[in-house]
Amino acid sequence: MDVYLVPVGDERYELYCEVPEEPEAPPNPDTPAGWIARIRRRFAEMLAEAERERHRGASLPHDAGWIAHAKARTMRWVAESIAEQRLLWHLRRQTEASLFYPDDLTEPDATARLRTQLGRDRDRHRLWLAIDSVAFVLSGLLVLLPGPNVLAYFFGFRLVGHYLSMMGARRGLEAVRWRNEQSAPLSELRRAIGLDDEQRAIRVTDVALRLRLEHLAKFFERTVAAS
Repeated sequence: MDVYLVPVGDERYELYCEVPEEPEAPPNPDTPAGWIARIRRRFAEMLAEAERERHRGASLPHDAGWIAHAKARTMRWVAESIAEQRLLWHLRRQTEASLFYPDDLTEPDATARLRTQLGRDRDRHRLWLAIDSVAFVLSGLLVLLPGPNVLAYFFGFRLVGHYLSMMGARRGLEAVRWRNEQSAPLSELRRAIGLDDEQRAIRVTDVALRLRLEHLAKFFERTVAAS
């Protein structure tokens, strides 16, 4: 697994990687399982449904009703949120990974920034796991209402997503063996931040092509704008 330490602002970095966009494999339905496994199985089904809803998108009839439209919007939001957490989800299965960092950083500094980011992610997802666990339970009260429980979809996704992200961040800190490597193209991204929109787009696209990262340009523009 290749992870990139991407500069997106003054002394601000984000971790980035590109992994196959495949949903979580559900547990074997023939194997006895507790409530956690049942939630994870529903989570995998939800991801598959979210992808279908995202591709169907505007084809949903306008007269389908507010429940159908609300569910479609929720599923599209779920699908768009998947990419943001795939790095941590994927880390859960790794024993080794490569960290590529800008060549104007020292290796100890890059390692410290990696661990700081993973520690922050672990703590943030642990907090939201607790919050969304309560919200998910409360959303179950709406099961008495007709139609699909949109809130349960929403909080169910967040509940399992935060759990998997927390476990991925923890594994990245405690179990994964990291191989560090300098990257000159990543340093060029830092210099691109101050350029005008057109020149920055050209520079970032060139870096993305050199690193063979299909979605890096969109990620960079989104995170730079947020910073």
